[in-house]
Amino acid sequence: MSLGSNPTSPRAAARRRAEATRRGLLIVNADDWGRDRETTERTRESLNRRGVSSVSAMVFMEDSERAAAIARERGIDAGLHLNLTTPFSASACPARLVERQGELARHLLRHRLAPVVFHPGLVRSFEYVVAAQRDEFSRLYGAEPERVDGHHHMHLCANVLLGGLLPRGALVRRNFSFQPGEKSFCNRFYRRVVDRMLARRHRVVDFFFSLAPVEPASRLQRIFSLARNSVVELEAHPIKPDEYRFLSNTISGLVGEAQIGPFSAASLAWEKRAER
Repeated sequence: MSLGSNPTSPRAAARRRAEATRRGLLIVNADDWGRDRETTERTRESLNRRGVSSVSAMVFMEDSERAAAIARERGIDAGLHLNLTTPFSASACPARLVERQGELARHLLRHRLAPVVFHPGLVRSFEYVVAAQRDEFSRLYGAEPERVDGHHHMHLCANVLLGGLLPRGALVRRNFSFQPGEKSFCNRFYRRVVDRMLARRHRVVDFFFSLAPVEPASRLQRIFSLARNSVVELEAHPIKPDEYRFLSNTISGLVGEAQIGPFSAASLAWEKRAER
């Protein structure tokens, strides 16, 4: 039997992965990697059980250094979880950076509509805080982030988007995907406008959902069915007990024909589409 026809050969395994991504991909991404030791360990357990396929890493947090070392050693697919709202907790975080981030947090959290309003007086602070986190990620992970999302989804705030502060060509998390009737027309229209802006400068997945709520199961089964033919990101927080239990014990029984994989596998799906 030739190497190419051996079903257990590396070449055959690679072919099966390519066939799977041609149909679609389900990316189960855990946020807050490195926020603290407990969060990192819960996420690592979910990775070990194959309930999670990628992580979004926080920098300048108390467990950022250790989490980055684990990710690099194990080859974990990691992107930057941009943090503009939760105070940095690393002991060696520069005082100026803490101060500037505090300015941004006060602005962004003061009103639910504040993120959609461009603040000209905070342009320099946004530039500094975003650049500092990109640089720190590069230091910890050995490369510029190829993927960016945001804590509390603040990477989509007006100052970040209109300021062009995210790396061009990076894969950037889009807005949540909603069906007609789930949100108001104005809400869905605004999200579509933002997603189109993102797509002009960055790569985006086809659909983005939150793992929570894990019940009813029918909701998640509908999401998993989309991943048969589309690239779908599912945002997860293993630190939450209900999500941790689902990722550890339940998800494998519900995904059906969907293929769970990291963001790095999504490029195969897009390349295949481009060939058609």
